[in-house]
Amino acid sequence: MQHKVEICGVNTAKLTVLPNDEIIALLRAYQAGDYSARAKLIEGNLRLVLSVIQRFTGRGEPLDDLFQVGCVGLIKAIDNFNLALDVRFSTYAVPMIIGEIRRYLRDNSTIRVSRSMRDTAYRALQVKERFIGEKQREPTIVELAKEMAMSKEDVAFALDAIMEPVSLYETVYFDGGDTICVMDQVKDVKNTDESWLESIALKEAISHLAPREKQILSLRFFEGKTQMEVAGEIHISQAQVSRLEKNAIEKIKKQL
Repeated sequence: MQHKVEICGVNTAKLTVLPNDEIIALLRAYQAGDYSARAKLIEGNLRLVLSVIQRFTGRGEPLDDLFQVGCVGLIKAIDNFNLALDVRFSTYAVPMIIGEIRRYLRDNSTIRVSRSMRDTAYRALQVKERFIGEKQREPTIVELAKEMAMSKEDVAFALDAIMEPVSLYETVYFDGGDTICVMDQVKDVKNTDESWLESIALKEAISHLAPREKQILSLRFFEGKTQMEVAGEIHISQAQVSRLEKNAIEKIKKQL
């Protein structure tokens, strides 16, 4: 007995599959003006949509939404199929459905990524899938780049760009007691509480300096100028620059 799995109110266990010759006959009828044939074509190809959206699971998008978007792609394929071409309907419809889903994911992404970068990433995923099928292992970035005739940096950037962002509060480990989140695994050794306090204290100490002392410190330590260059810029002797610099540093040390 098949389990009942509903997507958008459709029982996927009962979806029928139309043979290609029947699809072609219905397409001829639809293009001749029989709109009931269009409805039969849509209903008879929903399993095709269902098979395509399996590729896009795990991206945080509800299956119902992906299924609806895939149906839009299916309808476009039905409306635009050229009977003069010697090709199976599914061969034409699958890229249309995939394209519609990719467009939806691109337009609804949390982080906006350029279309060209997304296209590169999706092409890399296709190459990766083909590589795994042929070699029975995952390719390295270098191998992917070689297959795509691109630099490994461009391929890596593109793949990183389509990765879904992870919340800092997402659970990494839970043993029934304390929960470990992503933020617990990420350590910032630079922007610590101690460094913030030191930065605030330093700014406060500098604010008490005379304008000329501030100017000398800025020229010396932010712009990297020598004492001689500073002396020439503010029109005093090098000895005076040295003395003012030393006094300013002493004042800061006392404040800290």
